[in-house]
Amino acid sequence: MFSSFSSFSFPFSASRLLEGGPALAVNIEPIEVHDVEVLSEKRARTLKHLLKLNHVNHSIVYHHLQFHNHLPHILASAYILGADGEHLHKIYEEESKELEKWQDSPGEVSQYDWRDYLGDRRYQRAYVDFFEDELVLHGYDWRKVLDEYLFRGKEPLINCVIAGLGHPLIHLGYAYEMSSRELAIEALGLATTSYNFLHRYLDDSSYTKPSTYHTQSPMEILERIATDRRFDGIIDHEGSTELEKLFTDHSELLLEHWNAWQISDPKKQFEDSQDAATALLTATQKAGSSSYDFFFVHLLTTCHAVRILLPLVPTKFHISLVRQWWLLTLAVYVVQLRPLVDLKSVLDYDVAGRDWKWVNQQAIGSRWATDAHFVKALRAMEVAASTWGDESMFYIKAAVKFAEGFQGWGGFGPFGEEGM
Repeated sequence: MFSSFSSFSFPFSASRLLEGGPALAVNIEPIEVHDVEVLSEKRARTLKHLLKLNHVNHSIVYHHLQFHNHLPHILASAYILGADGEHLHKIYEEESKELEKWQDSPGEVSQYDWRDYLGDRRYQRAYVDFFEDELVLHGYDWRKVLDEYLFRGKEPLINCVIAGLGHPLIHLGYAYEMSSRELAIEALGLATTSYNFLHRYLDDSSYTKPSTYHTQSPMEILERIATDRRFDGIIDHEGSTELEKLFTDHSELLLEHWNAWQISDPKKQFEDSQDAATALLTATQKAGSSSYDFFFVHLLTTCHAVRILLPLVPTKFHISLVRQWWLLTLAVYVVQLRPLVDLKSVLDYDVAGRDWKWVNQQAIGSRWATDAHFVKALRAMEVAASTWGDESMFYIKAAVKFAEGFQGWGGFGPFGEEGM
């Protein structure tokens, strides 16, 4: 499960990819696609109608353009976990209470100027309208629209899906998994309106360069960052408001650790990254606390989205997509004040005979069954266990520990949820 910490001296293999060499691939089996457009059972029809209803009625970002619409994420997750139609309606009703209706954008977006408004969330309606028009022009084949606007060009949108705390990436994963053109269009809307400076670290190969050390273990890098005194005092408080400051003032230090990850066995090291994502959420809880870090759960759910996408996206983007997630992970870890990862707290946890059936029941039947991040986290861990096997019981222990002890989210810093 977790390899011992050791250093390696050979150069970072992703440079071969960035220089145009043969692309490394993460060869994993695709997960089941739930095509709700064609499934005839009542639950599937209910989900299809609710996803369309949300698409028509609710904007993809809201609350002063700060928060993201998670309704499709929890609806899809709950459906896959077995929720009935009544529960899906309950989720819709609860989540939609705080969502907002669409507002007109300052102007329209066209094929000639669509990149001019990247990163401007005021244009969310215009971008969604534009991509829906493109859907018509592409014969309602949403995959062709994604291919043209995500994967093509000198600076393809896929290289910035970690912006907005990874919500474009998460949404994109659900679009493919549910075979939903509404979610695909929304994912493009999120990718365009969230677009920011982070793209340069993938688009510009000069940022990929030799580090002061190399390792194949993401856990080793997290441990090194936790004990790297150069990070002391550079972050004022927890919360995503500090992310841009980190890159503006301390990018070289962060990139030193980012470039240290030596990817030579892509499949095994992606498995290691899923271990790390799970550990960051479930093994960093502060002593005596009943809350879990809100930003760390996004590292798990974005890693889950990468797992969904890898078998489906062009091979040349496999390593860059994994590294993109890793960049977000390291940045969020630093901003959240680098808590020590206590793996023993998970590995020694007594599941008392509880299995994934019990975990799934917590996801769709507990008091937290309408909390989108709670539900998504549990499903992400189950999919990881299914993907890699769980001989050490790490994933089931992490899931039971999380589900049993969860009492809400923390890590927002002094501004609370407004600091998101």
